[in-house]
This record gives sequence, structure tokens and C-alpha cells, in this order.
Amino acid sequence: MVQYPLTNIHPDAKIGNNVKIEPFATVYGDVEIGDDCWIGPNAVIMDGARLGKGVQIFPGAVISSIPQDLKFVGEKTTAIIGDYSVIREYATISRGTADRFKTEVGKNCLVMAYVHIAHDCLVGNNCILANAVQLAGHVVVEDYVVIGGTTAVHQFVKIGAHCMISGGSLVRKDVPPFTKAAREPLSYVGVNSVGLRRRQFPNEKIEEIQDLYRVIYLEGNTYSKACDIIELKFSPSTERDEILNFIRNSERGIMKGYSNGAPGKQEAENTVI
Repeated sequence: MVQYPLTNIHPDAKIGNNVKIEPFATVYGDVEIGDDCWIGPNAVIMDGARLGKGVQIFPGAVISSIPQDLKFVGEKTTAIIGDYSVIREYATISRGTADRFKTEVGKNCLVMAYVHIAHDCLVGNNCILANAVQLAGHVVVEDYVVIGGTTAVHQFVKIGAHCMISGGSLVRKDVPPFTKAAREPLSYVGVNSVGLRRRQFPNEKIEEIQDLYRVIYLEGNTYSKACDIIELKFSPSTERDEILNFIRNSERGIMKGYSNGAPGKQEAENTVI
């Protein structure tokens, strides 16, 4: 470990190999920091923090702070940061409560400046949360999600894998996987085909997903009826079943379809956020 002068590191903290902790950083006692991490100046790593390998914590960030939840009574909980994730300046990540006992950010995530991730949130792998995104408590963000800057996500919302959410959005409902979401109120504006291609989804798979969402959002069906139609007309596949399970298990209900101006099917699918 490289410990520069003027750091404040509790002797009980467990710190791996080749960790660099810059001046004025503070590391509490019930902390575990994996190999090859970098802790920037004025960062605060509080009790319950669990950092994987190669994590970077930029100046002013606070990891594993006590939850901003009046039901929290001091229970032992954690805030977990996966391998090679980057937490930029002044981001704050609260530890969990008795609900999940942890808050977790997955591997290879980029959490930009001034993001807040509240207690009991679960953020998947390879996610990008742009500047000043605010996640309320108990939010679930699945893998490969991109959330635009200053977006606010209501507590208990779930965002499916491979979604892209426009900057400045208010996310009050669940966002099904593989979609783009924008406008106010937040609405379906197409399949995230650009993101899927970047992740090596073949064209025929993207077309299948587009066909599924035509039934859900563009043909005037109720969500329940759309799911029944999909189950009858589309062969089982990983993506089909993921979409069906997401919609049927949604507790808050899913975001609405885009209807203002009544765009055609292709227009809705190709809307630029």
C-alpha cells in the first residue's frame, strides 16, 4: 500500500496490495479495499465499504455513508463496489438497511460526479450513471444501463438491462429491458438498437426485440394482452422471456408508450434521444 502523508486510515481497515491512498483521504475501520485501488484526496470510505479490485474513488466521494432513511437504526450493513468501477468526484453511495442489508454497484461501472446512490440500491455490471443522477432507495438497475445526467429515479423502480434513459428524466415507473426512454412523462421511444449492436447483438436478434415491443407499445394492446399475444406468436428465446418476466413481475407498472403526435411505428423506434 502506498499511503501518502496526511491520510487518516483506521488500523483495522483491510487494504490489499498496490493500493494508493492520497492525502486527506479518510478510511474507517470496517472497510475492505481490494488490490490495485486508488483512493483520491478528500475521499471518505466509511464503515461497511467493500471495494473490489482496481476501484477508483475520486476526490470528495463518500462511500458507505449512513442511509438517509428514518427507519435505519444502526444495523450492520454494507456498500459494495465491484471490480474496476470508477466513482467520480463528490458521488455519494449509502450503505444498506434491514431491507437488503447492502447497497451494491457492479463491476466496470462509471458513476460520474455528484451521483447519489441511496440505500439498498442494486446497480448491475457495465452501467454508466452520468453526472448528478439520483437513485432513491431500493432501486434496481440491471446490467449495461446508461442513465443520462440529472435523471431522478423514484424509490423501488426497476430498470431493465441494456436500457438507455435520456438526461433530465423523471423515472417513476419500471423501464423494460432493451428500450430507450425519454420525454415527460417518461415514455418508450424505441429499442436501444445502437447499444445492442455495440454489445454484439446480431441484427436478427435486434429485429426480434423490435417486433416484441411493437406488440407491447405500438399496437394498442393492454400490457396483459400484449404478453399473451407474444407468448402465442413468438417462439421462446432469452430476450422474449426476459421481457415477459419483467413486465409480468413489475410492481410499479411499466413506463407508458409514446403517443403525442401519434408517430408511425418506424418513427417511434428510431426516435433520437
